[in-house]
Amino acid sequence: MADNIFNMKIPYFLLTLLMFVLASGCSDSENGVPQNIASVGEGTAQVRVIHASADAPTVNVLADGELLGFLVGVDYQQASENFTVPSGNTYEFSLQANTTAGSIEVLRTNLNTLAGFLYDVVAVGSVADNTLELLTLTRLNDDLAVGNVRARVVHGAEYAPMLDVYITAVDADLISAQANTTLNYKDSSGAIELVGGEYQIRLTLAGSVDVIFDSGPVILPANSELVVLATQNVSAGEALVSLVVADGTGSTVILDKNTPVSIRVVHGVADAPAIDVIANNLFEIVGDLNFLSVTDYMDIATDSAGTEYLFDVTVAGDNTAVVIDDAAVSFEAGQRYTAIAHNMLSNIDLDVVVDTPRRVATNAKIRLFHASSTTEDVDIYITPDGNITDVEPGITDIPYLLDELAQTGYILLDEGDYVISVTLANSKTVLLESDMFSARNNQIYTAFIVNGETPNAAPNLILADDF
Repeated sequence: MADNIFNMKIPYFLLTLLMFVLASGCSDSENGVPQNIASVGEGTAQVRVIHASADAPTVNVLADGELLGFLVGVDYQQASENFTVPSGNTYEFSLQANTTAGSIEVLRTNLNTLAGFLYDVVAVGSVADNTLELLTLTRLNDDLAVGNVRARVVHGAEYAPMLDVYITAVDADLISAQANTTLNYKDSSGAIELVGGEYQIRLTLAGSVDVIFDSGPVILPANSELVVLATQNVSAGEALVSLVVADGTGSTVILDKNTPVSIRVVHGVADAPAIDVIANNLFEIVGDLNFLSVTDYMDIATDSAGTEYLFDVTVAGDNTAVVIDDAAVSFEAGQRYTAIAHNMLSNIDLDVVVDTPRRVATNAKIRLFHASSTTEDVDIYITPDGNITDVEPGITDIPYLLDELAQTGYILLDEGDYVISVTLANSKTVLLESDMFSARNNQIYTAFIVNGETPNAAPNLILADDF
């Protein structure tokens, strides 16, 4: 993946949803590529799309009115592969933003292709702040010396300062090193050509050696053309940026080497007392947590490969009264997790689920879990007023599962006020109804259906947010 730049401001169209366009087709029509751009040979160009707008929804891309099957639901920090198109032609590309109103066309644009060039189209900026722009990066697809790697670095993190970029041997002293390039937001470096191998990428405040991002050891493969794009970090930890590395076949995300894991704990065991949670038999991460309570997210250390922890759940204030002993949980650096204790005290269970922290400016997100062992399969309604008489359930037949809690996945909601109603599956008999809650764009909510205070009581609902 590769590239230099000229900027192209995009008109803000339809709520300035997502200005992120230009991807195109290659290969054959089996991937949904229109026939008129499906040839490869003399006089061709290549095109690639990179989604680098942290608060924009996923998108679909169309070429000459046909949906490109390989560019459906493109998410943040994802890059397409390079797709070959005949040069000398003009292609009309349009964008569909995936919203609660469906897939809405928000932009059309034309791309005139020149032979032998690679075009990268990168969406940067923010929907919420009306700063979305489309960067078109273009470079001549010239030969690379055998065994070398060529990288072009792009500053696509709107809220990060001007940066010096160092690509060095691992643990090289920056004081005596020369920065490869200095970049302000939306700037791109020239070609940085190195022998393929192991390196360390560090970003510092311009003019200093104050490191704000450190990749640790990374492999830059020989015989590869890379785009290294600094993007807004949406993973755990306080790093301002993470790197997207695109290589022509796809992309990977590199996090700062000190990125932690972030975890919160939910007490969903109705007949259990307040609990403590202890990690590795050494340190308490949660103390005196009562039924129906949710902690804030807490950072815990990992290494770059992730870490396994052993968790004990004990009666609060009495670490000898262990109800869950040495539950082994493997964590991946940068992820956010929710650990929920559920079921009955006599058969207590601990589930750890992966959270997706990326917010979108166009909608709220909500995800619901069935964690009530005393409740059969349920239907779930999310309505403005709680009146479900003439409403079909939004989610049906959600069971309680022991091995892995059943969930709805993230659901987009329009901004507004809602009531969550839970019924037995295929029934209008309401088991529980939430208070009215206000869903706001750019926020994420998680709900857990848990046991009632007695075996015959109605279940409870725990509604948590990420803020």
